[in-house]
Amino acid sequence: MTAKRLRSIAGALVVIAVVGAWTVWLRPQFLGGPTAIVVVAGTSMEPGLHTRDLVLVHRQPTYRHGDVVAYRVPRSGAGAGGVVIHRIVGGSAASGYVLQGDNRETRDQWRPKAADILGKQWVTFPTSHRSLGIFTSPLVFAGLAGLFAFGLVALPSSRKN
Repeated sequence: MTAKRLRSIAGALVVIAVVGAWTVWLRPQFLGGPTAIVVVAGTSMEPGLHTRDLVLVHRQPTYRHGDVVAYRVPRSGAGAGGVVIHRIVGGSAASGYVLQGDNRETRDQWRPKAADILGKQWVTFPTSHRSLGIFTSPLVFAGLAGLFAFGLVALPSSRKN
């Protein structure tokens, strides 16, 4: 086999590995995947999370006391449809979890069940530095991920010439 053919095969394997990893770990929930992007707003999770931090949450089969999770506020009542990221301090999947912000004295008024939880904190991108603020937009983050994936696909084919 020639070196050019080996590079082509290696490039294809890298693309397959990246697409496979994206499918398993990074595919967003709106595409049937396990991952959601949450942008922190407020001070309820300080000192661990700060306003504008970007948090990737990953859906889990179970959640435990101490997990930091994101959940959607029920459609009835104040804040309907919003996303809250807080720590599980009690409850269960069946009865509903009790959550509370690390920087709060009171517990959340909602009791989400496992199906209401978007996922557990997985990766956090601190954006307290001004130049990183652009990454707090999920659209920008998704666009950059798309450009990266496009580059992986386009670069191996451009080297064939």
